[in-house]
Amino acid sequence: MAGLTLLALVLSPGVGLAQPASRLDAIQRRGFLTCGVSTGVAGFAEVDGQGRYTGLDVDICRAVSAAILGSPDKVRFVPASSVAAFTRTDDIDLVSRRLTWELRREAPLGLLFGPIVFYDGQSFLVAKKLDVRAIRQLSGVAVCVAGGTVFESNLGAYFGSRKLPLKTLVLESAEKFDDIRQALTTGRCNAYTADVSELGAIRSRLSRPGDFEILAEQISREPLAQLVRQDDPQFFDILRWTIFALIDAEELGITSRNVDEMRKSENLDVRRLLGVVPGNGKALGLDESWAYNVIKGLGNYGELFEKNVGRDSPLKLDRGLNRLWSAGGLMYAPPLR
Repeated sequence: MAGLTLLALVLSPGVGLAQPASRLDAIQRRGFLTCGVSTGVAGFAEVDGQGRYTGLDVDICRAVSAAILGSPDKVRFVPASSVAAFTRTDDIDLVSRRLTWELRREAPLGLLFGPIVFYDGQSFLVAKKLDVRAIRQLSGVAVCVAGGTVFESNLGAYFGSRKLPLKTLVLESAEKFDDIRQALTTGRCNAYTADVSELGAIRSRLSRPGDFEILAEQISREPLAQLVRQDDPQFFDILRWTIFALIDAEELGITSRNVDEMRKSENLDVRRLLGVVPGNGKALGLDESWAYNVIKGLGNYGELFEKNVGRDSPLKLDRGLNRLWSAGGLMYAPPLR
């Protein structure tokens, strides 16, 4: 009987076995969030000579830091060269680097994408002198594209399916922005195709960015989201609801400038979001001021968009589908209650 009792104890869940620490516990213990980014695309992730990181991808990392640790500045940024590299190490907490949410980047690899933070898609950067307003008007125009990329295959498929004449000039690499800029500046390319996020970054670095425009039409859908492992539901929830808090704050009219005053609001949704009415923090295992800390330190989603890639940035991207649902876009958050 003693042997059976011992065996039962060994087999009983949680008895005598050390439970692995959650990622939240690990982050709080070390005092910083480790975020994988890919620098080089203006507006999304850049690093200057003093090691300062900026961009929309960077600010999402800072928002998670503020939610967990109370400050947006407790982040260690590291290079994330690929999804495969992320799966080989446990050192990176989350990846924030213009990744398109795709089935085979998620399900087979034991990973999870967070909410969409930027509705991207392939379009065309076109010289204004061409007076082009629609993609079909590019028939017969030499369109530059990086060779061996999904951009090249999407371009061929789009024109081919519509039986439109296609003339292409293949460039060496989508990552050699200097070569792309030179081709556009010299007139070798009067049109270049890639994701809108890249086109905005390229245009912002041209000597005369006002000479080019990005067509409103898109030939692919590229929803960008952050990536975490699926083995820690709590951390996944924190990522999701941090992004939802940014979106909800914009809808409720809460900004980095008025967030303190808004804590006095009689609106129950505002009071819940800012932790005046408790419960949301406890549900996530965080301080009740977690969302207040995010908004106070960074602002709402609209502020982040406009600062990094929108009207207040060199990219000057239109919000398009990234507007709130109430303004004709796709952005809205589930109820934070």
